[in-house]
Amino acid sequence: MTLAHTSVAVRTNAAASGTSGETAGVPLASTCRRLRVCHLAYTFYENDNRVIRYAEALATRGDQVDVIALRRSGQPRKGRSGDVQVYRLQRRAVTERRAWSYLLKILWFFIQSTCLLSVLHFRRRYDIVHVHNVPDFLVFAAVLPRLTGARVILDIHDILPELYAGKFGLSDRSWTFRRLLAVERLSCWFADGVIVANHLWHDKLVHRALPATKLTTIMNYPDLNLFRPLPSQERRRDGKFIILYPGTLNQHQGVDIAIRAFARACDCMPDAEFHIYGEGPARGQLERLIVELGLTNRVKLLDRVPLTNVAHVMASADLGVVPKRADGFGNEAFSTKILEFMACGVPVIVSRTEIDSHYFDDTLVRFFASGDEGDLSEALIWAYAHRAEHAELVGRARDFAVLNSWQRRAMDYYRVIDGVAPAAAYREALTG
Repeated sequence: MTLAHTSVAVRTNAAASGTSGETAGVPLASTCRRLRVCHLAYTFYENDNRVIRYAEALATRGDQVDVIALRRSGQPRKGRSGDVQVYRLQRRAVTERRAWSYLLKILWFFIQSTCLLSVLHFRRRYDIVHVHNVPDFLVFAAVLPRLTGARVILDIHDILPELYAGKFGLSDRSWTFRRLLAVERLSCWFADGVIVANHLWHDKLVHRALPATKLTTIMNYPDLNLFRPLPSQERRRDGKFIILYPGTLNQHQGVDIAIRAFARACDCMPDAEFHIYGEGPARGQLERLIVELGLTNRVKLLDRVPLTNVAHVMASADLGVVPKRADGFGNEAFSTKILEFMACGVPVIVSRTEIDSHYFDDTLVRFFASGDEGDLSEALIWAYAHRAEHAELVGRARDFAVLNSWQRRAMDYYRVIDGVAPAAAYREALTG
């Protein structure tokens, strides 16, 4: 294997080497009393595979797990998802175009979650509160639990100053960007441990003066129980060639580039369709673009599907496309869709961004020049014309996804949790 093939596993294994206190893959906490953990996230629990995996991983080993998250219309405010208790607060439509609207919604969630978390803590006495950004300052909702002995983890899914600047067109020299940097530093200082979603951001946070000893890189690894190739009897036989993008519809995702590229290529691919599943502020713009280019019969803009169904949708596709813009946030934000397509046995065309060039090479994916719809259209035509030749690439990519799957990397998360758990939890186990 090349260095690109092993960079995910080797760099994450470095922190894991030499760990004692576990045998045959049994988590450290199995010898202690059950931990009481609360996850707090400004997201929809049912659609965030990262939060689901963390919560279910802890519940599976016997820990008591609560989640505080957003609520969709029609959902109950309180309910169970397997062994996880879920508290759902305010509703949210993911359509924010103005910074003040985005901030107001987050502030209202922060106020509500601070109150609920404080009440639940005095009932449950949480050992750990695991807070997922965005925003970074949501970590301060755990101020009362922390003052009364709980440990706090900040999980940086997206590095916020760059995300906010890209979303609302701000310069990295602007007053707002500098304030977001200050909030990021303060939030990381407040937390007992920080999880960051990729190695580029790990290095960036260290450069921003966060101690490396406080950081752990845990990527959004695919769950092989969900993302796997379809058995032959379930595969499509409609004769179509389905190109797929599933995910958030933001400007930095570059879905408009993919639509324009498909418009150039579609005459060379008579039975091809481009299916887009997702929601987000760019949806209206994409709808207009599809009409403008006369693609309403060939490009389908569909609603986001539940997490339990998205894996089947991905595995049913003939080709995945990840067309991110290689500027600002998109250049460094890792797209887990790539590993998920690989795990499903679907070849994928990827924009050549800094982050994706760091983890992948041309033996795993087909790259195109970021932002270049002409280059992407040529890549689409090539993939369409050479579909019979994909087996070798798909096989290598599938092996790579298995190596870098949640099933292989879950222990990294257990180590973080058990590493920050209060000593009282272990004392109680020994004396109980």
